[in-house]
Amino acid sequence: MTESLLITSLQNPRVKHVVKLRDRRPREQAGQFIIEGYRGILRACQQGCPVLELYICPELFKGDNEDALIARCVAAGARLIHVPPHVFGKMAYRDKPEGLLAVAPQKRLAVADLPVPGKAGLFIIAEGIEKPGNLGTMLRSADATGVDAILLCDKRTDLFNPNVVRASTGALFSVPVAEDEPAVIADWLEAAGCAILAATPHAEKRYDQIDLTGPVALAMGAEQYGLTDFWLERATVRARIPMLGMADSLNVATATTILLYETLRQRLAAGMCVDPGRVDH
Repeated sequence: MTESLLITSLQNPRVKHVVKLRDRRPREQAGQFIIEGYRGILRACQQGCPVLELYICPELFKGDNEDALIARCVAAGARLIHVPPHVFGKMAYRDKPEGLLAVAPQKRLAVADLPVPGKAGLFIIAEGIEKPGNLGTMLRSADATGVDAILLCDKRTDLFNPNVVRASTGALFSVPVAEDEPAVIADWLEAAGCAILAATPHAEKRYDQIDLTGPVALAMGAEQYGLTDFWLERATVRARIPMLGMADSLNVATATTILLYETLRQRLAAGMCVDPGRVDH
């Protein structure tokens, strides 16, 4: 293992830098973000996301796999930094830290950076999503259902917010996310022959009455206001999810997951993809 650094002071500039990365402006200025915990860092490594610095506190480790992950990060060029529990606690974002925290560079994409959608293209248009946990959960569902990319517009939360990273359970590193203006996204989708489905409670058709086997982008808006007129007007089709109780809207991550799994159900039935039959315990 390469030479490592030991930091014991809360006043160390590196410690202060990591703490600042919890906030959006310092993250954007530095072009960096933090990944905390074994699973998130492992998924980042598996998907080729470079780790610049890896802070470790062995006293807080939860299992026996940390050494292999540390060696993997160091072999890929990460700077290894040891810190005691009181310092790690200052840097950690989680209530129960696992003793592993990485600093990584942000990678931002525009829709022009994405491959042209294929005949079975599947996208999520995420408009005005406010809560980081919702965006992270949408990433997780997108990964599970084979989404090609999430297209962010009118973003209210930063993609690299620690709560997005945590809620995605590593899917941030496996699902491409492009950030662009609504008109740019809509034009790109239409040029590729990709239908746009607007999720709205005011639609006549239910989501399960629509053919979702062709290339499609599911437009999802924030719970409070729903989609803007822009997406309602540019949509090829509108769909609603039945609401039988007093509530008039679903959590946006829940609604997204419902639509994604209906899309997957139709595509499995059409033989367009194969269920691997994996059972995780």
